[in-house]
Amino acid sequence: MTSISLRGDDRVLHVAWVDGTSADFPFVWLRDNCPSGFHPQTQEREFDLTSIPMDISVSNADLETEEIVLTWNHGDHVSRFDTGWLHKHRPGIGLKDPAKIEPTLWRGDLPPASLPRADAQDLLADDTALLEFLRETKKTGLSIVTGMADDSEAGMTVAGRIGFLRQTNFGTTFEVMSKPNPNNLAYTSHALPLHTDLANQELPPGFQFLHCLANEADGGGSTFCDGFAIASDLLENDPEIFKLLADTPVPFRFHDADFDIRRHQTVIDLDPFGRLQELHFNAHLAGIFDLPADIMETYCRAYRTIMQMTRSDDYVITTRLNGGEMVIFDNRRVLHGRAAFDPNTGFRHLRGCYVDRGEFDSRIRVLSRES
Repeated sequence: MTSISLRGDDRVLHVAWVDGTSADFPFVWLRDNCPSGFHPQTQEREFDLTSIPMDISVSNADLETEEIVLTWNHGDHVSRFDTGWLHKHRPGIGLKDPAKIEPTLWRGDLPPASLPRADAQDLLADDTALLEFLRETKKTGLSIVTGMADDSEAGMTVAGRIGFLRQTNFGTTFEVMSKPNPNNLAYTSHALPLHTDLANQELPPGFQFLHCLANEADGGGSTFCDGFAIASDLLENDPEIFKLLADTPVPFRFHDADFDIRRHQTVIDLDPFGRLQELHFNAHLAGIFDLPADIMETYCRAYRTIMQMTRSDDYVITTRLNGGEMVIFDNRRVLHGRAAFDPNTGFRHLRGCYVDRGEFDSRIRVLSRES
């Protein structure tokens, strides 16, 4: 049975559970998170922390079955906490997140046939299949959908099953094909070096969906590499280069007749806890480096190093998308590109869109809640 004890000098409630875990809950935390302080429908916080003194204390604590009842010395308020809820929200541990999935790093020896794959109709009709596919895609950052309908909207239908589509200056959807007067290298038949999309944006898009409608031209193989694997190897083998790329922001820019979108980004980006979060690497959208002259050469050497790694067989895999297939990848982790193709030998047309990481993770959480 759960046991409780008050430690007034430390201003905490100590709770021990039958599974052997225990935790200290500061008084002010408990009062701030009293269940009565949340709206019953929206579950948004309504309690105002400024309405209580910081030295608030518990005058009495009782355990009623698996509910802890606290009486406070301020305002005669009584709080009732479910012990299971407290266990989930232990300070320093935090609520378990079904979308927090450790990445499985991969390199150039990964067979493309081993990538996560699913049939489009299964993903549209079966929540269990969709959840499993989203989890596997989150691990690798790269997956393939087969059996796409012969419909230019089919990719958007699958993407919309996961979250709302992200609009950019290229629109909500974009056509990857050779066309006259292009405003992006993707709209040519030229080779595209590995890159992440739209590093010039304040928040680059999350997951990209590229539906192959036709791929009949000679050439045009799709290339990918795991940017997290590259960054992890840099951290292990050359931590000075890793630190330089993680600490030094450089400019990225897209500009045409209608837009001029600029942003300084670090090539390697860490989250608030110091963990690898994303990469911003796009050599054809890199602006004119504006670093101080005394560190310019040192930085360019570091930048050149990661550029060489993105072109090495040690990291790069190549596959050819066929009509009716769609590739999904985490644009802030997996770098993508393509070989040059000859538009005179056949038609090549991919249609793409983005769903941001937050929407992707939300879908995993909701489906996990229902399963």
